[in-house]
Amino acid sequence: MNQSTSTLPLPPGEFGLPILGETLNFLRDADYATKKHQKYGPIFKTRLFGGPTIFVKDSPANQFVLTNENEYFVVNWPPSTKALLGSLSLALQTGGTHQTRRKLLAQAFMPRALSGYINTIEEITQSYCQKWERMGQLTWYPELRNYTLDVACKLLVGVDRGSQTELGHEFETWCQGLFSIPLNLPWTQFGKASRSRQKLLVQIEKTIRQRQHADNPGSDTLGLLLQARDEEGNGLGIEELKDQVLLLLFAGHETLTSAIASFCLETARHPEIEEKLRNEQQQFDPSAPLTLETLKEMTYLEQVLQEVLRLIPPVGGGFRKVLKTCEFAGYQIPQGWSLLYGIGQTHANPETYPDPKEFYPDRFATSPNKYSYLPFGGGIRECLGKEFARLEMKIFAVRLLRDYCWQLEPEQDLSLVTVPTPHPRDNLRVSRFTPI
Repeated sequence: MNQSTSTLPLPPGEFGLPILGETLNFLRDADYATKKHQKYGPIFKTRLFGGPTIFVKDSPANQFVLTNENEYFVVNWPPSTKALLGSLSLALQTGGTHQTRRKLLAQAFMPRALSGYINTIEEITQSYCQKWERMGQLTWYPELRNYTLDVACKLLVGVDRGSQTELGHEFETWCQGLFSIPLNLPWTQFGKASRSRQKLLVQIEKTIRQRQHADNPGSDTLGLLLQARDEEGNGLGIEELKDQVLLLLFAGHETLTSAIASFCLETARHPEIEEKLRNEQQQFDPSAPLTLETLKEMTYLEQVLQEVLRLIPPVGGGFRKVLKTCEFAGYQIPQGWSLLYGIGQTHANPETYPDPKEFYPDRFATSPNKYSYLPFGGGIRECLGKEFARLEMKIFAVRLLRDYCWQLEPEQDLSLVTVPTPHPRDNLRVSRFTPI
């Protein structure tokens, strides 16, 4: 730390309670960061998960953080998340290891691999739509959780109807503990999630070993990972494979469910936008197979999904640890502290997005600045499964827009619960789901 940096003031803010700080407020109050930024400005300090933490938001701060990865900042997560994801997970790897592993895992999300996923996503989507049609009335969010988990389990590890298996039930308990107070006691969320992690790893290992001894490792993501080699010809060991598969299941399920639920919510709230979406679909031959190229031509659908991810980003921000003391906006950012760059807060900046609380897809008729719009994070740690998520969202949307109508129950609480990912408090109750 040089002399000039050491004399700079710390950002404004308050640490709250000893050790716990403001962790409970952060976990319980969806508007925690908004209120703090209104009080202190674009940068403030607090204490979360036992350590001093600085919050920043908006394009210049995001650019500063994301372009100084491994110099001033390194990836960090709350203790509960680190413990439950596992130390060998790509989400926790840094430096050269992160880069080589990312290249390996990226093979499962190349255009050729994505094209191979389309039919399976369509089949599972159609099956769920037919089920919802039979139900007529339903609570959509838990159904969407099952839907995305079924897609993830089938495409990532080759398991059919994953949501109905033991793996699916344990997975739900595991997810609930990811952002929790890390008290490993039998009755706490974290304690239950820790036990579920162990059971999940046993099942994932069993699947991996079966595949390793099969004549054909398969064309799903696990099959690709079993065959993947780095530049030196090394593959992934079984312990790391287990952590990476668990991370991919999480990434292909939890955040995606939030995004799809938000699409359903916002289109139901804005019938004029839904009508424009349906009109766009009429430009395409419904008997022609969906391809990556066809989906790319659906420009209004693309704008709507971009606006969904702006208004309700599935991940509200990114945690980093400060590697060495630095300066931003005239304040000292001390070594050893945590930092959180705000995705949701950035997306709500009225200077970048006029009337930011309004759902207005036309704002994406032009491409946004990459540091002002980052639903998938950014820099060298941008979400690896970004194109997989966008593909599944689009196929789901196309199937619904072409074939179905849905209405939400009028008397329900649509305010958002934000942990572990945003979703309506009353879980999106649907009064009518019918074919067009």
